[in-house]
Formats: sequence, C-alpha cells, structure tokens
Amino acid sequence: MGTAALLLAQPGTIGRIQMRNRIVMAPMGTNYGTSDGLASVRDQLYYAERARGGAAMIITEAMSISAGARNHTRSLGVFHDRFIPGLAEIVEAVHGEGAMAVGQLNHRGGLLRRSVLNMEPVGPSPWVNPNTGDPVRPLGVEEIQAIQRDFVEAGRRLWRAGYDGVEIHAANGYLFQQFFSRRINHRTDQYGGSFENRGRFLRETVRRMRDALPDLTVMVRISVVEHAPEGYTAEEAAELAQALQDEGVAALDLSSGTNEHPDLSRFCIQPPSVPRRYLARYAVPVKAAVDIPVILAGRIIEPADVETLLAAQACDYVALGRALLADAYWVRKAKGEFHTPIRPCISCNVCFERLTTEQDVACLQNPLAGSRFEAIESAEPQVAGHKLPAHPRRVLVIGAGVAGAEAARHLAAQGHRVEVWERQQQPGGQLVLALVPPHKEEVRGVWSYRWEQLQRLGVPVRLGVAPTPEALREFAPDHVVVATGARPVRPALFEQAGVPCLTAWEVLENEGRIPAGSHVTIVGGGLVGVETAELLSARDCRVTVLEMLPKIAATMPRNNRADLLLRLSGAGVEMITEAKVERVEGSVLHLTVMGEGRTLDAGDFLVLAMGVRPERSVVPMLEELGLPYVLVGDCNQPGDFLTAIRDGWLTALALPAQGDGGGGAAPRR
Repeated sequence: MGTAALLLAQPGTIGRIQMRNRIVMAPMGTNYGTSDGLASVRDQLYYAERARGGAAMIITEAMSISAGARNHTRSLGVFHDRFIPGLAEIVEAVHGEGAMAVGQLNHRGGLLRRSVLNMEPVGPSPWVNPNTGDPVRPLGVEEIQAIQRDFVEAGRRLWRAGYDGVEIHAANGYLFQQFFSRRINHRTDQYGGSFENRGRFLRETVRRMRDALPDLTVMVRISVVEHAPEGYTAEEAAELAQALQDEGVAALDLSSGTNEHPDLSRFCIQPPSVPRRYLARYAVPVKAAVDIPVILAGRIIEPADVETLLAAQACDYVALGRALLADAYWVRKAKGEFHTPIRPCISCNVCFERLTTEQDVACLQNPLAGSRFEAIESAEPQVAGHKLPAHPRRVLVIGAGVAGAEAARHLAAQGHRVEVWERQQQPGGQLVLALVPPHKEEVRGVWSYRWEQLQRLGVPVRLGVAPTPEALREFAPDHVVVATGARPVRPALFEQAGVPCLTAWEVLENEGRIPAGSHVTIVGGGLVGVETAELLSARDCRVTVLEMLPKIAATMPRNNRADLLLRLSGAGVEMITEAKVERVEGSVLHLTVMGEGRTLDAGDFLVLAMGVRPERSVVPMLEELGLPYVLVGDCNQPGDFLTAIRDGWLTALALPAQGDGGGGAAPRR
C-alpha cells in the first residue's frame, strides 16, 4: 500500500482542532514531573518527541484537578495557577513540532490511594478500593459540585497554558465511571438510581466546562464496556455517548475496562493474549449512535491495524498509547518518511507496571523514553543524516542476543566497523526461548526490529563461532562488547533426583523432551517457571509449581500476571508458594511450606527455573590479550530485555566519547 493511500495520513477536524492525520497520542501517566506535580524538562522532551514523530494530537497524561486527588507521586497537577508556566512550556514544545495539545483531567475517586500522598478515596457510595482495601467515603452533593468547579478551573488553567482542548477522563474505573456504574453507585438522590441520574455528574461537568470555556474543545474518554458482572450495558454506553454529544462534546475517546484490580485492568491496558483491535466490535454501536468523531484505543500495534479500523469505519481517529511510547516516530515511519522499521509495542506492560509502582515510565523496546537519547538522531543515526566519525572503531560484539544486537546496530549506525560473533548456530539468545510459551508471538518484535537493521547496515553476524586467542588477535578489535548472556542455575541439591531433571531452558528449547500427559514439578515460580508451566499444561501435562516467595511471578507486570494466572488456574496448574525444597530422595521432594514440613511426589519430571548466572568465560581471555571491553546485558547483571537493550544502546553511545584513538575504555576488572 502506497503512503498516498494510507487512511491514517488523511487530515480531519475535531471541534476547533485541525488534525494533520488520524493519529492521536493516548494519555498515559509517566511520573516524569516533580514530586510537587510541576512539569519538568523531561515532560517537554517526551511529548515534543511524539509530536515531532508525526502524531496529530498529543493528549497529555491525566492531570490532578485537586490537591486532594493526586494520581501518582510525580503526576502533573493543574489545581493551582503555579502549574500553568510548566504546562505552557509543554504546549509550546508540542506546537513547535506541528501537533495539537489536549490535556486530560481526572479524579480517581474511589481508586485514590492513601499510600500515595495520603489521598482519601471518595465515590458515589460506601465502597472499598479493591486494589488497597481502603474504605471509600461517599460524596455529598456540595462536594460533587465542588469537584465540578475544580474541573472547570483546571480547564481554565489549561486554556491559559495554551492547550487546544481538554479531555475529561470518565473511563477506566475512575470517579465519573464509578457514578455511572450501577454496581458501584447505590445513591438514592439525583446522582444515583436511573440511567439519567447516574450520568448526571458527568453531563453537568461537561455543561459547566462548555459554558465557562466556549472556545475550548471538550472531549470525553469513556469505557464502552466494563467487563465486570453487573456492569453497564453496551446500549447504555451508546446512550451515554448520545447524551454527551447533546452536551456539546466535540469527540469521544473510547477505552474499556476498569483499573479496580488487575483482573479488570487487563481490559484497560491489555496483555498480548487480548486480540489486536479488540475494542472495534464494542465501538461500532457507539459510533453509530453519534455524529461527532470517535477515537479508538485498544492493542493497536502496526499501521495495518490502524488501516483496518479506519477502513471498517469503527472509528474516525486512532489513539496510540504504548505504541508511541515504544517508538515516538511511529507515524512518520508508517508514512515512509524514515526507511527504518517501527519498534513495535509487545504489550509486555512494563510501562504500566513501573507507573503503578511509582517509578518513572520506561519501555522495554525504548528504555530511554523521555530523554534526548530517544531522538531519531541518537536512536537511529543512520536515517538522520548522522556525521560519520573521523576515526571509526573496529568493534567486536561477542554474543548475538538482544543486548549484543542492540549494541551492534547502534554502533554500525554511527559508522563504526562492527562484527558480531555468536557461539550458537542461530542468533537471538534468550529471545528464542521467550517466543516458545503461548501468547508470546508479539515478543518477536524485540528481535525483528534489531535484526532488520543489522541486515540493512550490513553488519556481519558469524554463527557457530567461539572466540579464541588466535581469532581475536587476527580480528584485532579496538573495542569488544561482551554480550554473552547468562546460564541457568542448576543447584547440586537436585543432582541425585530419582526422576529426570531438566532446566526450564532445556524444556523451552525442545518441549518434546517431556511427553504429553506427563506429571511435572517445576521448582521456581518466576516468569520463566510459570510460562514453562503454561507451555506444558497446554500439552495436557499435570503441573505443580513451587515458589519460595509468597507470590507467584512476583516481578511480572500485574495485568499480564493476572491474565496468565487465570489461564494457569483454568488449566488446573497447582501453585504452591512459600515452598522451599530442603532435600530430594528419589522422586520425593522434602519441602518446607510456610514453615511446616511436607513431602511431595515430583512426578515424572523435575524442571528447574531457579534463575541464572552471568556467563563471563570469555573475559579472562580478553584481559590476557589486553583488549578493552565492556559487559552488557545478562553477562553484566541478569535482568530483562529492558535492561539488556538499555545497556546495549547507551554503551554504543558511550564509545565515541572515549577519544579519537583506538585505545577505548580500560578493561573492566
């Protein structure tokens, strides 16, 4: 399909806002602001980069409209005039790159957390915050009216800061949705009961905003489906859309679900098991009910996904959230302005997990989001007119996993002479294993983005090559990047087991080693362990998972974790936490479970998923030869793809700063 035929490239209009194309940046929290809620330079860089990358409209993150309703420790605030100068700088940066700026306003209501800045959960009726167990206090009518005034004053501040529009957040389980949901709202006054009463709080707020700021484009985000028992119906969502249109709303931004807890939040921020474009079927009746533009989100990854939605007339505009976090230049790449692949979102939800745990948001595919290093000149210098180094280095990368590939593609893009050696007969490292369990196909994008660039840049990748002193002397590198990964831990405790004992890696490399229908015990309930459990359960194996910690898959992003645990539970996988293997006698495991002794039949196979150790066997050879080197990825410190990519990217950027000679960095001891 030629770029001229791309529906996503067509201009449009939302209220008073002229749209240069059909792509909207969805609002996502970042924690890039200050602890006082002020906008930072990092906020400016982050939003401006997505505007520069081609998005038509930037909807900045949900801003707190009240000092008593802060979202996160570093969420942007708009509840006082002191926030206006910083927000104005964001708008100026966005406008400077040709995009329009809309600010999202939110009140979390019953989902406010006392653990974050001591915020009091409030809502339509007595309730309990499902995430925290905090009691929710019902709002009085005067308090409802005060919150409405807070929204209007926040909108006025956005207008003074230069924003083109405002989006009222009435989706994803927050205050307005709590009022609209009959399962939460049990009021008997004018704000509860009937459909009209449950929607009154939102309609009145929109009306007040429109009356006070007639020149400000007002949009509303709603969840078209709650995915919860006794939630509102699709017909009610369409009826609400009509009511909002009657109040003068310029566009509807459609999401789904509620962030009450991970089982429901997975429909807001979807894991990879949720089909792409899954909201389309829910959006169609809403779009048919109104004449105003409809914006649609929901697991939209590639340009083809956008074209499918627009061609089917499921929406008028498409909101990209995580996809633009992964690649700020998604739009311009889709239009063919940069001839380099899009870094695709893999729906890992590391970004959302970091936000929920009060860290700054980062992306597995793009660890440097919100920094100047993600600018195209730094991220992909080969397509941005990069000036070649006066003295290009001869760089050897040992290891063709994700960290090595990232370092190699970036060094080659800068103009250095790079070659990659890989001991195995195929590239990819641990990513090859990561693709094996169910619902992991999207992870392929981590590799395809980097491999395609290595091919385009002509980087030699030699497979089945183990470094030797002779080979290293012959190659004579100026610098060596060691990306040799890690090896699974295999404790001596299991050497005398009376049943076959494999590592999870060995199972993922060849699942046929364990016959279908086998009884399997997996020791280690981290990410690798539970994904191996799902793989085996899909082959009708009876699986038991033992985990020393109180929580299975403790470090896995919560939405994806909830999704996986539901599938494991449905498959009959037994999961035992706080379980430590003390000794093994034949096929019997002697355990301590929650401090008490217990025995367990290991079954037909034991599978070990007990972590990894760095693989650094090449290091003594490099030091003996006096070659400068740096460790990246798991051989530096075991982590995940985010840390591996961050290591490779920044290490590649560091090399030119080490002088013009061939000496490079001093060896790491």
